[in-house]
Amino acid sequence: MGGAGLKPGPDPLAGELFPGREMKVDWGLGRMETALAELGNPHRRYAVLHVGGTNGKGSVASTWASVLQRDGRKTGLYTSPHLCSFQERVLVDGRPLGSARLVEAAGRLRPLTTSLGMSFFEASTLLAFVLFADEGVDVACIEVGLGGRLDATNVVSPEVTAVTNVAFDHQEYLGDSLAEIAAEKAGIAKAGTPFVTAEARPAALDVLKARASAVGAPFHAVDPWRDLSRLRLGHDGTQFAVRTEKWGTLELETPLLGAHQATNAALAVRTLELLRRPPTPETVQAGVASVSWPGRGQIRRVDDRLFVFDVAHNKAGVGALARVLANLAPPRPLVALVGILGDKDWPRMLPPLVDLADHVVFTVPASAPPERIWNPHAAAERVQDGTPIEVEPAIGDAVDRAAALAPGGTVVVTGSCYTVGDVLTMMGMRPFNDADLRPKR
Repeated sequence: MGGAGLKPGPDPLAGELFPGREMKVDWGLGRMETALAELGNPHRRYAVLHVGGTNGKGSVASTWASVLQRDGRKTGLYTSPHLCSFQERVLVDGRPLGSARLVEAAGRLRPLTTSLGMSFFEASTLLAFVLFADEGVDVACIEVGLGGRLDATNVVSPEVTAVTNVAFDHQEYLGDSLAEIAAEKAGIAKAGTPFVTAEARPAALDVLKARASAVGAPFHAVDPWRDLSRLRLGHDGTQFAVRTEKWGTLELETPLLGAHQATNAALAVRTLELLRRPPTPETVQAGVASVSWPGRGQIRRVDDRLFVFDVAHNKAGVGALARVLANLAPPRPLVALVGILGDKDWPRMLPPLVDLADHVVFTVPASAPPERIWNPHAAAERVQDGTPIEVEPAIGDAVDRAAALAPGGTVVVTGSCYTVGDVLTMMGMRPFNDADLRPKR
């Protein structure tokens, strides 16, 4: 089963676009502002919706894009990281632009990005902003890369801004407390721009409110306990009702699985209400129902097995996945195929997964940066709760072993975007097929 698709590994396109650019966190807005000014500020030629947060920001951005596209607006979507190909990061009306288009545009920008010493993420963000202007989009839905305050995307002047939630992740950059992390996330708030969040814990919520007040951003909160009702989870999606200010109570269904995805969709809808030209409620319902965001509770049946793909890469994300699996009660045996990056908090991520599984297989994603690879043998030795744990470092062998352990059951692929992307590639389930990735004609 592991060799059904392409061989996994680092995406060669990423290296071709900006060769020599470092895959590092190099915060600061100066290089982006200088580059954009040199190019005539292309990011000001279209409306922008900007979303940050620890988990769920890609779900919100993709839901925005789905709704606005169905509202007749030419829509750009910029997210990161990708699962299988860099082309997933820059979409126009839900489709990639093709590798030739990306390479051509990156070639034009390369002298500027090199002279300014831009990081790979900065150069990628600049590429997206330029391509959206070149393509003539009406609106761009932009996901923060890391943090918010000093993130390369935080040069935009959005029509609305959202922060999904605040949880522990990237503490080496964002701080060791929820308040410190919230302060970085809140840095995307802008004067006069509606600022919306679904975070409810006072330690983080108070910081978000204070920042919004300090910059003069009208503050709005989505409370899942107050605003969501009639939640129903199934293998094909999540149904719920959401209370809105403009449209009353809307009955919605998203193909994204889990109560947390209902909250993400509610946050997306609440921000769409605040646009100067909001969509119709019927368009909202259609857009939420047709959103595509692969690798997030994605379910596929292969032969007699159910495969669940989820990029949960921190403790909060793993907790949400565990709740989804508990509610869905997928067929047993349930085998967790797990590959986590070495700089993640895997000691706290693993227990919820191991507790839920009948068998666990640890592996190493082939596409992960060498400096971020974890030690699955050390992890297996540390996690002792009675659940059988095996280590198959080669991800192809790990897929075959997990499938063999789950006849008629379920394989849950999780731990990082790299792990999910590698397995999707190997199984011929890349988010876009070869025809989608060809240049437009």
